[in-house]
Amino acid sequence: MKRFFDIFKYFVLTYPVSLCCIALVFCASLVHLPKGTEVPAFPYWDKVVHVVMYFALSGMLWVEFLRSSKKRQAPLWHAWVGASLCPVLLGGLLELLQGWCTQARNASWLDFGANVLGVMLASIAGWYVYRFWFAKKKKP
Repeated sequence: MKRFFDIFKYFVLTYPVSLCCIALVFCASLVHLPKGTEVPAFPYWDKVVHVVMYFALSGMLWVEFLRSSKKRQAPLWHAWVGASLCPVLLGGLLELLQGWCTQARNASWLDFGANVLGVMLASIAGWYVYRFWFAKKKKP
């Protein structure tokens, strides 16, 4: 049990903003908005919201990984799993939960695709920042 609390403490102290982003994405995906609160500015505007939401989530995970890896040398695959794979899995899970657990919202492949696009864009940006950040450290 002590090991569980040590792991929990590590994630809360290392990724506090990312955990808040995950909670916000979770709430935004499952909370029902009352009629009249939607403002469709253009067709498929909600897909842009999905891209931005998951770009921000994955981007924040990359930022906090880079910040924490300056203190300790973490392998790059940790970032790919934590900042790329996990948000994609979260997006898929939330789409399924929208279809199964809510009456006002439904699961959509286009929403999931927009989630994946946001994660991919943030991961590409994060990888380039990682290369720049650590390439600078290795030069004499």
